[in-house]
Amino acid sequence: MILYPAIDLKDGNCVRLLRGDMDAATVFGSDPAAQARAFQDAGAEWLHLVDLNGAFEGKPVNAGAVEAILGAVDIPAQLGGGIRDMATIENWLSRGLTRVILGTVAVENPALVHEAAAAFPGRIAVGIDARQGRVATRGWATETNVNATDLARQFEDAGVAAIIYTDIERDGAMQGPNIPATEALARAVSIPVIASGGVSSMGDLRALAGTRVIAGAISGRALYDGAIDLAEALNALK
Repeated sequence: MILYPAIDLKDGNCVRLLRGDMDAATVFGSDPAAQARAFQDAGAEWLHLVDLNGAFEGKPVNAGAVEAILGAVDIPAQLGGGIRDMATIENWLSRGLTRVILGTVAVENPALVHEAAAAFPGRIAVGIDARQGRVATRGWATETNVNATDLARQFEDAGVAAIIYTDIERDGAMQGPNIPATEALARAVSIPVIASGGVSSMGDLRALAGTRVIAGAISGRALYDGAIDLAEALNALK
């Protein structure tokens, strides 16, 4: 199971939100590139980047910070937040991102996901963010009646690289991930599923790995707070 340290970007800073609330942001640093280097130096094999402003505005906002990160590290990175058309997808992949994450458009324009996955094999992930199993879009501000598993199954044959499943109620709350829901999703589709939201201890990581069907885990606040030691966690997961 791959551990993805998260760098969430708001107004150029590294932050963590509580359950997606932009007004409940904790700033952990003003130099995202330095944070990325620190994660790489600790042994991280991937980075998970989120343009929080972009998720709300529907277009890239923290591009400068993302480019600084890409210039500072050699490890692959994936980015989500405000990526909603083919031109933006192509632009980001040409700038050195390994993977882009499509969330809102997976609900609103699933054909774009299929088109992008065909054009860029292995470089498109789908972000599914849910409350009580129902998908939320546009920076989690818009509730839908779409079931998370039903949405995931729409992309079963599209060739997407991964599904990133976030339980919004757990995100940033340091209360542990929703393992039953994440495991059920992973068993419902053949696409690799990455767990996000609430991953806050070594016990959480062991429990996720113990399902033997969850391909990865994203953690942010726990790494910044020191609840998870990144080097120790990476070593344990090996």
